[in-house]
Amino acid sequence: MNEVSKASKEMGKHLSTHFAALAVQIALLCVVFLYIIPVRGIAQFLMLCVIQELEEFAALRAQQDSVVHSHETHCSRERSRTAWKIIEEYLMPFLEQENYNISRTCRLHPENDMFREQELHKDHLQVNEWQCGFCRKIFISEKLLDQHFDNRHHNLLNISRGRCLADMCGGLHCDVMDKSKALKTKCNPAAADKNRHLCESLANSCFPPKESPSARRLHDFFLRQFCDAHTCKRGSQPFARGSGKTTNLLYYAICILLMMFLPIFYCIVYAHQREMSKNIKNFNFKRIPKMNQKTKSY
Repeated sequence: MNEVSKASKEMGKHLSTHFAALAVQIALLCVVFLYIIPVRGIAQFLMLCVIQELEEFAALRAQQDSVVHSHETHCSRERSRTAWKIIEEYLMPFLEQENYNISRTCRLHPENDMFREQELHKDHLQVNEWQCGFCRKIFISEKLLDQHFDNRHHNLLNISRGRCLADMCGGLHCDVMDKSKALKTKCNPAAADKNRHLCESLANSCFPPKESPSARRLHDFFLRQFCDAHTCKRGSQPFARGSGKTTNLLYYAICILLMMFLPIFYCIVYAHQREMSKNIKNFNFKRIPKMNQKTKSY
């Protein structure tokens, strides 16, 4: 990464010097055409110089672009984001329950996600307002912010080998979370076996059964949660053990139901009390005349 930044800086210096020289020559050409008697030989000479500088400027620009884009990643940011959502929702809560820390050699470790640093510097301010945590620029969508990261903060990516979390999508069922790819025509037994093998290798490397009782329990949990669903048999669903965040969702659902039914309950109580007060008033008014009639008869 240091060599890339040095090369880009040197290219920038060359571009700035050539651009300055080009600007000076264009200014001289304008002076010749405006204030000096046009001399054909001088004008042709300056024109040739300008064309030459333009060609050199274009060549340097193309060279700089090739240097910068030669280190572009071939890792899907969207798929990596989906994989991390699955890890965060269907795996991390159970690791916290066991008080277990996965090692850095595990491909599911946060440091093995090349986009993790950039994803942590996203601020979702409003519905259509995303802010870059590095330079504080604001964008109207997350997609534009991702493009900004690729263009302006590409040097913050850890592009070392084995850092693409999207490569683990086959074992983590990313297609289930991705609504655009959730519905598929037919199950492919070869693909299911390949994904199952990847899933089992993740379970063995991240949770070695012989390491500790917690690792053994998590190893079995990982197989049930992710690996057993890699089959073409009917009835097998991924994330069989559910999400560790279901309790929070249940709590929010109960709160919403209470907020919906409390006004209805108060309206019913108010209507009942009002009806009771009317009945009491009618009872008193009917009772008084009857008592007067009885006293007059005696």
